[in-house]
Amino acid sequence: MLNRKYNPIESEKKWQLHWRDLNIYKYDFKSEKETFSIDTPPPTVSGSLHIGHIFSYTQAEMIARFQRMQGKNVFYPFGFDDNGLPTERLVEKEENIRAVDMPREEFIERCLSITKGYEDEFRELWLSMGFSVDWELQYETINSRIEKVSQKSFIEMAKADKAYIKESPVLWCTTCQTSIAQAKLETIDKETTFNYVPFLVEGEELLVATTRPELLYGCVCLFINPEDSRYLRYIGKKALVPLYNYEIPILSDEKVSLDKGTGVVMCATFGDTTDVEWYEKHKLPYRKVIEANGKIASQVPLIGDLKVLNAREKIIELLKESNLLRKSEVITHTVSVHERCGKAVEIMPSKQWYFDILSNREQYLKAADEINWYPASMKNRYKTWVENLKWDWCISRQRYFGIPFPVWYCDECGSTILAKEEELPINPMEKKPSLSCSCGSIKFTPETAVLDTWATSSLTPLINGKWGTEEDMCKKILPMSMRTQAHEIIRTWAFYTIVRSLFHTGTIPWKDIMVCGFVLAKKGEKISKSKNNSSLSPKTLVEKYSADAIRYWAASAKLGTDTMFSEDELRTSKRFLTKLWNASSFCIMQLQDYKGEEIKEIMPIDKWILEKLRVVEAKAIEYLNRYEVGLAKHEIDDFFWNDFCDNYVEIVKDRLYKPEIHGVKERLSAQCTLYNVLLELLKLYAIYVPHITEEIYQSYFITFEKLESIHMLQWSAKHQCEDEDILCFGETIKDMVGEVRKYKSEKNLSLKESLDSIIINIPENQNRYLEKTLKDIKACTWADNIKINISKDYGIEII
Repeated sequence: MLNRKYNPIESEKKWQLHWRDLNIYKYDFKSEKETFSIDTPPPTVSGSLHIGHIFSYTQAEMIARFQRMQGKNVFYPFGFDDNGLPTERLVEKEENIRAVDMPREEFIERCLSITKGYEDEFRELWLSMGFSVDWELQYETINSRIEKVSQKSFIEMAKADKAYIKESPVLWCTTCQTSIAQAKLETIDKETTFNYVPFLVEGEELLVATTRPELLYGCVCLFINPEDSRYLRYIGKKALVPLYNYEIPILSDEKVSLDKGTGVVMCATFGDTTDVEWYEKHKLPYRKVIEANGKIASQVPLIGDLKVLNAREKIIELLKESNLLRKSEVITHTVSVHERCGKAVEIMPSKQWYFDILSNREQYLKAADEINWYPASMKNRYKTWVENLKWDWCISRQRYFGIPFPVWYCDECGSTILAKEEELPINPMEKKPSLSCSCGSIKFTPETAVLDTWATSSLTPLINGKWGTEEDMCKKILPMSMRTQAHEIIRTWAFYTIVRSLFHTGTIPWKDIMVCGFVLAKKGEKISKSKNNSSLSPKTLVEKYSADAIRYWAASAKLGTDTMFSEDELRTSKRFLTKLWNASSFCIMQLQDYKGEEIKEIMPIDKWILEKLRVVEAKAIEYLNRYEVGLAKHEIDDFFWNDFCDNYVEIVKDRLYKPEIHGVKERLSAQCTLYNVLLELLKLYAIYVPHITEEIYQSYFITFEKLESIHMLQWSAKHQCEDEDILCFGETIKDMVGEVRKYKSEKNLSLKESLDSIIINIPENQNRYLEKTLKDIKACTWADNIKINISKDYGIEII
């Protein structure tokens, strides 16, 4: 028997310990069962987790539980992305320090200490949510095993000329003081001014509109569209740069917009990516303006050593004073910012390491077609990203807490020296190469940059497969069954993982990709750690509402769609949990004398609910195989609330209460049906609300099922009626009962008010069912008499 009220706080902790003690989520390496492997995003250690993380990670965890209850051996590891810029910024903020102001080793020690605390906190949260993870498979992207995998991958790519170093214009965050990859850019609309300034060409003024007048000193060329008849006569001539009075060429290029600004564009090194394209295409000179720290270079006249925005204001003042600002208009334009700090990025020459991705673009597009995308529309996001790639992937970061490049440079000849695989993992700042350079020199300079954190986390399938170790099982689990992730990292994590997997294994990293949506704090604004816009912490929400309540809410959205979060949604979840508890309590009370008998002949309405359950389960499986946890839950919910609670239970109540009227065998039919339907419902709901379903299972069903946890059972609604008319009959009875309820409601009658008689019109093929169901109908409608008319169409008359 169940307690009158369910206590989730007590129950959830109890069953989490029970599952841990049973080890039921441990992957069995010796099992012959089909493996279902999950590639889960290692959360970045950059602050506390929020409800958005719970939303997407929980949806994927439900898939793990579902596949396990389909009889599969689930490989479900979990990791923590604890190296790189996000972690550094967290440590600098929490410790009120700057990495640049202290010894590298001391800063790294602080990073390791703080990340350990956050990882423990993250793990406790996932445990409190009832996650069915195999924690023996846990990894961290900064530990020695992962360092070795990452460095080994880099060396293999370098030897194949897929990783290379070069000095060239690079995206640079002056706030974070590091190079960044194209995928780390976000665009925002920003209000600024279009400043119209005159360049002199043979004494004539040629107006140029620019949003970045501080780059006038870096101007190396003016460009005109070769189709622009207004300016054709200027092409090939020289122009004098205002304020700085040096000459630059005027060239033509079809990329110049005819209807933006004046139609004449200045190319400065570097204002944007178009400047870079022109710089490389037309072999233009480089004029340095902005330093890596975000200030104007000291040698730049008039504005040297000023910050960029201050320099812009100063130049505009000087242009006005010199009567060189013809007009200025406010516009809104798109600016590229670093997604991590939200600050505008610059472009400047720098020596960096890259992975070659541009030369294999077609291969990456083809790979997208070999992967099943859920929702399918997400494949278009991936393809659009790949088709619009402009630069190779810059993988080096001028930071401290990350995996070192296993690289030195010869002081004599400049050759690049790669570490040997047997030396990995290695820090070149602490150890020297084991051999001299080919030129004979033994003097080396270590690479001080670290690998971009994505260069490591993009290897998660290989990390999960223990690639390159004695325990290598990549052939067993690759490609993995499923990758789960949010849609904003399709361009990073999904793309980069495909790149690395194709290179190292020659195949796609996973068969399916499950792309989840965001949780929004308000319309158009996702909840994020950086914005600190989540009102309550997940830990507080779990303590207040329970893990199952949050899980039930997390399964409400269609896959890939964003959703707003409100605590009201969790109150809805609690109402469901109360209903499930109360319905189960009623059923178990009616089953106290049930001995687990299976009977061959069951009543028609019992056949109907069993068959309806089978249909619902088949539909839920179809949805869950497409990772639509929300649509599957909707099907199960509709069956539970409408078919089972509102109709079936109400119809058979009297039969359960009064075997002396309905018959002992008839009551046993209802008991057997209640047992099977409730147990199967609990199994269906177990993937969503694992704690309350375990509590109900342990209170009664374990006696008959014997297995130590409901999560060790499999879905098995196997009843299939030979006569398909039974489904139609059940819906007919539902409609009829609904009509009676509606009639009584409209007449302001109690549902227990007696009716003299009802006349039921029913097709011939359903009459045989109806005759066996008359006692049930009389009891639930409180009708004294029922008359049956055989008719083509269904109908009911109440007298």
